[in-house]
Amino acid sequence: MNIRLLIGAALAFVVTAALFIIMPYLIESADKTLDDKPRTKLADIQMPDTKIEAMRDSKPEKPKQPEEPPPDMEQPEMEDINPDLEAVNMAPAQALDMTNTAGGLSASDGEYLPIVKVAPIYPRRAQSRGITGYCTVQYTVTKSGTTRDIMPVEGECQPPGYFESASVKAAAKFKYKPRVVDGEPIEVPGIQNRFTYELEK
Repeated sequence: MNIRLLIGAALAFVVTAALFIIMPYLIESADKTLDDKPRTKLADIQMPDTKIEAMRDSKPEKPKQPEEPPPDMEQPEMEDINPDLEAVNMAPAQALDMTNTAGGLSASDGEYLPIVKVAPIYPRRAQSRGITGYCTVQYTVTKSGTTRDIMPVEGECQPPGYFESASVKAAAKFKYKPRVVDGEPIEVPGIQNRFTYELEK
């Protein structure tokens, strides 16, 4: 083993020494004309200018305008049977006329005035079918000025079956200054009011 190591080390030394001796000779014998040739300049590399555009957020489309609402429905009218009594119209754009029968008492017996009248709501069933008409209701004005015992007058609602309920509900909201006799308010039965229902043309 030792002999092989010694032989290997000796051979390595000989090869290394030989390389050191040969290298200067190779350098001296090289072609020196290569250094005299002019150097070739490489062309400059230019990068084209690139315009970077920022992405803009696209705006959402403008929502469509809602369709025009349907035209306002003409409010039903209420007519008075008794022209001597004035009605105070509390519902805008609506003529409220009352027909009052004071059960045999004349207006000279005391003050008796309607002070609040509410317009009825046009029944949807009649409106959708284009039906117009009228309805007369009868009721009692109480001592406090409210109404009770409200009912449609038979044969006074045309066409039948369309406007009775709306008329009764509207009359239930009426307010009166009660009739006064000898300083005391009294009930007045048999008061009538006609509601006229017409559609806008």
